[in-house]
Amino acid sequence: MELVPVWDAHTCVPLLADYDLSSLQRHLDCGAYYISINIGMDFNPLAEIVQIIAGFRKRIAELDFLIQVESFADVERARSQGKLAVSFDLEGGVPLCESPAMVDLFATLGVRQIHLAYNRSNSLAGGCHDEDPGLSAKGRAIVDRINDNKLFMDISHTGYRTSLDIFEHSDKPVIISHGNPRALKDHGRNYYDDQLKACAQTGGIVCINGVSRFLNDPQASAGSMVEAVDYLVQLIGVEHVGFGLDFVYDKALDKGPEGLDLNHWWPPEQGYGKASEGFLNILYAPPERFIEMTSLFENRGYSPQHIQAIYGENMFQLARNVWR
Repeated sequence: MELVPVWDAHTCVPLLADYDLSSLQRHLDCGAYYISINIGMDFNPLAEIVQIIAGFRKRIAELDFLIQVESFADVERARSQGKLAVSFDLEGGVPLCESPAMVDLFATLGVRQIHLAYNRSNSLAGGCHDEDPGLSAKGRAIVDRINDNKLFMDISHTGYRTSLDIFEHSDKPVIISHGNPRALKDHGRNYYDDQLKACAQTGGIVCINGVSRFLNDPQASAGSMVEAVDYLVQLIGVEHVGFGLDFVYDKALDKGPEGLDLNHWWPPEQGYGKASEGFLNILYAPPERFIEMTSLFENRGYSPQHIQAIYGENMFQLARNVWR
């Protein structure tokens, strides 16, 4: 069976500087030619994030099947050579220290997409599990610098009001790198139809994730992911849909920074359960789901061209336009 080329807009690995990224071979084996991996969230200290980036860049350079993304040409090279292009994403604006110049630095280090708030609000933006004051003046300056650096402006984990502010303020397409429709699963991390439509109206793309809590199936089945994709296709058009799997490699290795308050960042009242009950023991759809979903899309009448668009071509073309 021929694999469909995959652009995965967001997946996680342990935030450990010495983590062995050879595990990403699994993505390559499932058709991926590009993957964005997280290098830090709002609760990760900046010093640790810098060390993580340094460690990841070193390991990418050592592994022959990986290519560090410095420009769009690196993605093209990976796709033509059967390798996996890797870039980084920053989940939250706190590590930017309210400084637009920090966006420049992170861009130089390989970050290609940024969102401004991870679940909780900060001085830049509102989080999806907090009081959302909207995009602040400092946040607008950061959005401008993200645009100036030709990075993806991402609104994953962002609050409702802030997301609408960003859609209005950004002069480049905005993405949701890993988010699902709230119409299918009512959860604060998911998105209302007006948010999804507004994202598409910027020229952006909504990338479905495979996290069981945010799907209409506790098993994160291939069918539930196809259901979410099909909902989006009917709502905003096939050209505005992609994948950001949000799979977590070796999740037991990463305990988070010392003193991390799990109940603060993932509030029990928002449907996560209590930390003491192991609320993060949820299912994440693995990259093999890409292979499983192909026939399900075909059964729904999707053409090979539309399947290819959703799996990767949409994000590939958006990157060509934004990054260049």
